[in-house]
Amino acid sequence: MEIIHHHNLAMKTEEEKLPPLIQAIAAREIAGFDNANNLHLHDLKISILDANEEQKQVSISMPSSPIEVHVGSSTLYPMSDSAAKFHSQPIPNNNKLKYQRFDSFKTWSGKLERQISNLRGKPCEIHENDDIENLPLDRFFDALEGPELDTLRASEEIILPENEKWPFLLRFPISTFGICLGVSSQAIMWKALATSDSTKFLHVTPEINLALWLVAAALVAAVSAVYSLKVIFYFEAVRREYFHPVRVNFFFAPLVAVVFLAIGAPPPVAGKLHSAAWYALMAPILCLEVKIYGQWMSGGQRRLSKVANPSNHLAVVGNFAGAVLGAAMGLKEGPVFFFAVGLAHYVVLFVTLYQRLPTNETLPKELHPVFFLFVAAPSTAAVAWTEIRDSFDHGSRIAYFIALFLYFSLAVRVNFFRGFRFSLAWWAYTFPMTGAAVATMKYADAVPGAGTRLLAVTLCGVATVAVAALLVATVVHACVLKDLFPNDMAIAISGKRPKMTRKWRHRYRRRSSSSSSTTDSDYCQGN
Repeated sequence: MEIIHHHNLAMKTEEEKLPPLIQAIAAREIAGFDNANNLHLHDLKISILDANEEQKQVSISMPSSPIEVHVGSSTLYPMSDSAAKFHSQPIPNNNKLKYQRFDSFKTWSGKLERQISNLRGKPCEIHENDDIENLPLDRFFDALEGPELDTLRASEEIILPENEKWPFLLRFPISTFGICLGVSSQAIMWKALATSDSTKFLHVTPEINLALWLVAAALVAAVSAVYSLKVIFYFEAVRREYFHPVRVNFFFAPLVAVVFLAIGAPPPVAGKLHSAAWYALMAPILCLEVKIYGQWMSGGQRRLSKVANPSNHLAVVGNFAGAVLGAAMGLKEGPVFFFAVGLAHYVVLFVTLYQRLPTNETLPKELHPVFFLFVAAPSTAAVAWTEIRDSFDHGSRIAYFIALFLYFSLAVRVNFFRGFRFSLAWWAYTFPMTGAAVATMKYADAVPGAGTRLLAVTLCGVATVAVAALLVATVVHACVLKDLFPNDMAIAISGKRPKMTRKWRHRYRRRSSSSSSTTDSDYCQGN
């Protein structure tokens, strides 16, 4: 009987031993642990049933802030009937992880930082998200959808936190320069109103042109400064925008905005512009055109039939705007060269876009304003040919009438341009409207009459109201509502192809069917 009794006691002792990951520490081993007055301890009682089904309670004291304790020499104690107290381990601080999520897009935290760490003899750990330099072009088409390639597919994941607001510079897109195009084009229009023969009866003072030109110059400088900071601190995001098959067109916008400023400069300033300024402005535009037009023609994933979009007109408008500026400076061959290049590619682009969008998808409602970019190229071409020929001849009339027809064919479709939330795409309304108004003033000078004057004044008034309303709306959404710059999913796609599981396949089909039905209904309403 004694042997059996000792055997039961030994088994009970082994059952009462704690697991190897838990250390039992008596309260007396830690000075001030159980009697700290400045700590709020949270006692947890855990009911434990032993082999004899007798309920025991263990009290675990949880301090509100962990205290560093060294228990290297402590030994294990068996669980007794008296309450034993355990000291909680320190919890690591993960606040820095929140800011390290965007390190892969920072300029100085990528490959250069790893090289510096290796030179110092401290190899830097390479994370999965750090290897983002070799993103193939096919990934933009595989991971994104929509005519603008800015919507993440249902089966895709991004390398940045989706449910968290990103830093402002990462959310500041190149398309923000569209605001500069709208305001600077207003300076051109009010300069024409003050100097045109057909609008002299309005008695417009040149001070309005000067004020608008100063505002436009300040706006171009401010947006350029902010985007320059993005280039400095988040160069990977800028690089992804540049290699994006649609976003690359917006890299013409800052250059075209500066050309607009030169065209709309007040007469005292415009008279001092040297012809070298024209060459300095058109050289980067020509370099971009060699790249973009070459890709359109050479084929591959960046061929025009694959990436054609209304925003491609920005790559054409630069030619005609440069021709206007060069002809106003007295240059001969350069303006004709850029006019010819722009005209050839505009014809191809117009046919491609007018026939059907290459993605076989109807533009979502939020992007309907970009259809007004159809008006920008022919209206600017009409003004350019007028400056080159120094008369509003048949060539100018053909381009102007095309622009006028497209303008009114879009303006009468009221349902096509309402019912969607405000975004930067709305600025696509502005400088095409202004360009049509300036071309109409040129036409009114060549064909004087009450009808042409009334048309010129009407288009100028519509363009001015549109720009003023959009400026107010932009300030409200940027400063009050703070929803003007959402997270830019197009620059955060992953370089790895996702595995199409049954769950994702079902979600993708459901999303595709719903989006197609929505776009079909919107198209019917627009018609």
